Amino acid sequence: MVWQRSRVRIDNDNRAFWTGGADGKLNIARCGDCGGFIHPPREICRHCLSENVAPFAVSGTGVVDTFTVNHQAWAKDMEVPFVIARVKLDDAPGVYLTTNIVGCPVDAVAIDDPVRVTFEEQDGIWYPLFEKIA
Repeated sequence: MVWQRSRVRIDNDNRAFWTGGADGKLNIARCGDCGGFIHPPREICRHCLSENVAPFAVSGTGVVDTFTVNHQAWAKDMEVPFVIARVKLDDAPGVYLTTNIVGCPVDAVAIDDPVRVTFEEQDGIWYPLFEKIA
């Protein structure tokens, strides 16, 4: 996708998530006490209220939980159609990422398709996108 994505506001809680792609890592916040994953990232665990939360690199694989095909160009130079999907991560229970499925025709995407992360960098932010696993 070519268009300029909306710039996210980087803070101490989400920095590892938005910049991990530079190292090929999908970082999801994880509690060091209960092991629960927290997304969006927060400084306090939503499961046990511990402050022992740190980024954890997950495999970056998952499945398409649900999706829609967008046909509306919301911005100049936006290529349509494209897939907006919710991806359930394989090794981060309870974490679903809203993202785009890239690298295939929009009509080739189906619920339960296995996918893996790929990153698109814009202005120092590494957006996690997903592509189908053959």
